[in-house]
Amino acid sequence: MKFTGSWRRVLLDVVLVAVSGTAFWLFLLKIPGKNISKAAQLAPAELTLREELRTNVQILAGQIGERNMHRYPQLLTAADFIEKAFSDAGLQPRRDSYQLGGRDCYNIEAEIGGTSSHVVLVGAHYDSVFGAPGANDNGSGVAALLALARRLAKSTSTRPLSSTLRFVAFVNEEPPYFQTSQMGSFVYASRCKARGDQIVAMISLETIAYFSDARGSQTYPVAALGAFYPKVGNFIGIVGNVASRGLVRRAITEFRKDGKIPAEGAALPAFITGVGWSDQWSFWQHGYPGIMITDTAPFRYPHYHQATDTPDKLDYDRFALVVSSSEKLILSLAVKAR
Repeated sequence: MKFTGSWRRVLLDVVLVAVSGTAFWLFLLKIPGKNISKAAQLAPAELTLREELRTNVQILAGQIGERNMHRYPQLLTAADFIEKAFSDAGLQPRRDSYQLGGRDCYNIEAEIGGTSSHVVLVGAHYDSVFGAPGANDNGSGVAALLALARRLAKSTSTRPLSSTLRFVAFVNEEPPYFQTSQMGSFVYASRCKARGDQIVAMISLETIAYFSDARGSQTYPVAALGAFYPKVGNFIGIVGNVASRGLVRRAITEFRKDGKIPAEGAALPAFITGVGWSDQWSFWQHGYPGIMITDTAPFRYPHYHQATDTPDKLDYDRFALVVSSSEKLILSLAVKAR
């Protein structure tokens, strides 16, 4: 068959699209490790973890409820609860404060020291959006943060770490502070950068406790991603920007190796909707690698930013498995971080 000039151009365009798509898949989306198709059964220790998570979500979203600058007393009550939980874990919490509208706002941190200057930071925001009790967004992330701090403080008490483990509960992640210099994690990350903290990995725990086995329960910010990822929302997602690609691959490999829950991941340009929708964004702005562990929030969760985001909506079995695998990931990073 003889190709005319116009047909050659069409053929060249097709080849370029195919090559570009393949490169995009290999560099940003293709993740090592074999995924499982459904969640594992809970081990005895995970049954205990499940009830701890349930209790803490109930305290944050049930007893305290909506907590933000419009509900300032509740925001302070949440801060007090987090600080006490860190203390009860045997850690020494510290309030990193800044002022907003004449009121004190607190990021709350606690550390487990390591032998090097490297820091593995695990964070979750404890405020909720206006009008919502924030069980999943982000009571789930905070409950996970506290459970991880407690367990890792105990498991590392006789095991030296290469990197310091730092746990931080961030304030004011939600609008109107979202992705501004007033966001609690932005304030915190800027202070880390100014004093030269060597953060080798930042893990943001963001809306991690809703799962569905229904076909079509999972959507994506870009329709084309649906060609590469499941349409059933039964997995945990690990998302980073392109610069954090190595950390994304490391995290998803650890999750798949643990074999507790289906896990998907991608390193994507930060401008794609949803990729920078939590506190890892603040650390990217200061040159630190960061990932978000998430159930993908509005792309799956029907109660996102609603008054119906209540503790009864969460899947505590799969929530516990996410936290269990996260513990192993964090420990591996702190022991072997480069």
